[in-house]
Amino acid sequence: MAEANQQSSQQTTMYDWIGGEQGVRKLVDRFYEIMDQDEQAKTIRAMHKQDLSEIKNGLFEYLSGWLGGPPLYIMKHGSPCITKPHAPFKIDQAASDAWMHCITKAMEDVAIEEKYRKMLTPAFQRMCDTLMNS
Repeated sequence: MAEANQQSSQQTTMYDWIGGEQGVRKLVDRFYEIMDQDEQAKTIRAMHKQDLSEIKNGLFEYLSGWLGGPPLYIMKHGSPCITKPHAPFKIDQAASDAWMHCITKAMEDVAIEEKYRKMLTPAFQRMCDTLMNS
């Protein structure tokens, strides 16, 4: 019993709450599946290479640290500046909405609890707002 209490008290980040490495990987994989298939996402899909494996891994590493888990992106690339790699692309309200559509659907599809989706949605929206350049 003490072991179970110790484990639950250690789960204090969003990273832990959504399932740790496996949960973040599932979220990222589903996000890119939706982006690759959903008509509403064609504008943002066009901003990516045909092979999504590199960008998938980058988002996984970024979100891992952003959600309170291991700072994988920082360990590989240093401090992240998410605006710089997005600067060459026209990111307007439609692109932001498409990204939010994909991440919202992905969170639902991988069964992230509603209370955590409600916390993550405005944080993801702020991220999108930061990237808008048109």
